[in-house]
Formats: sequence, C-alpha cells, structure tokens
Amino acid sequence: MTQLLMPKATAVWLIDNTGLTFEQIGAFCDLHPLEVQAIADGEIGAGMQGYDPITNNQLSKEEVERCETDPEARLELSKSNLPQPTARTKGPRYVPVARRGDKPDAIAWLIKHHPELSDAQISRLIGTTKDTITKIRERTHWNISNIQAKHPAMLGLCKQQDLNAAIEKAGGQPKQDAEQVADLTELP
Repeated sequence: MTQLLMPKATAVWLIDNTGLTFEQIGAFCDLHPLEVQAIADGEIGAGMQGYDPITNNQLSKEEVERCETDPEARLELSKSNLPQPTARTKGPRYVPVARRGDKPDAIAWLIKHHPELSDAQISRLIGTTKDTITKIRERTHWNISNIQAKHPAMLGLCKQQDLNAAIEKAGGQPKQDAEQVADLTELP
C-alpha cells in the first residue's frame, strides 16, 4: 500500500476542514489520536500549513463525506491510475578499496572449481569485467604470479546462496556444507 504524503500536514488540513473524529484522522494519517488532538489544540505543529489530500488526489470528497456521517468508518486512500514505478535491479554493489585486490583471487577460484560458470555469471557474482576474467583464464593477467584461488564468499565478494544459485543455473552441483568447509581449509 502506498504511504500518505506529509501525514501531519494532512492531519492539520483534515482537522481544520472536516468533521472527522480524531480516531478517524489518526487512523488515516497513521498518528495516535492523542497526537491528532494535540495538533488540534495547537500544541504540536503550531503554524504548520495544512496539506489538502483532496486536491492532491489522495482522498476523495465522497470518502470524507461518507466518514463524516459514520464515526466508525475509516478513510481509505484513493487508488492512483498512475503507473507504478519499476523496481530498480541490483546494480553494481560497492566493494571497499581494500577488497578490490581480492577479485582476481575469487575469479581464479571460480574458474578452477566451477568451470561450468559463464563469464557473465562470474562477472555478476564478483562485480568485475569479462576482460579481467578472460585474462585470468588465459593466465595473461598482469598480476598472475600473485593470484591465489580463494573462495569468493569467504572474501566477502558474494553471498554463498548467490554462488549456489549461479552454479545450479549453470547446470553444476553446488558443494554441500562439509565439502565447502574442506575446500576452505585448503586455502593458503
């Protein structure tokens, strides 16, 4: 459900311009009835400009009239015909500078232990470029002599469940917990 825009200012307007009870206004604005009463008494929000929910299409005049006649009725937000904003996909997440040097180690581990993963999947998991993955795979990376395969989840570059999901999607079998612990203890 969408949230009410500026609830206290809306409560000020409803107190000044309608015959609704404090309980109705409190329920609609998600405020305690005593807080609504304090607004009405001028103890809270003195001088606050009221926000008209009717002209801003958050409430209809008919809805206000319906609730004025029935003190037990509750106000409901008007349905918007505007399209819902699309949820953003997860973009690249921030990796601290101190952890960025661990990315080649994680890529080497994924290439060694899960060759079924595509470059795009590795890129998404670790947050690196396909060019870097190719250089590590072909052993032409500028720092290849210092790269040691290390588990990406242990380095904090991805979550174990994300890694397992990528492996399953690629058609491989994710290792069980005991096997993962054994692999991790092998790391230098």
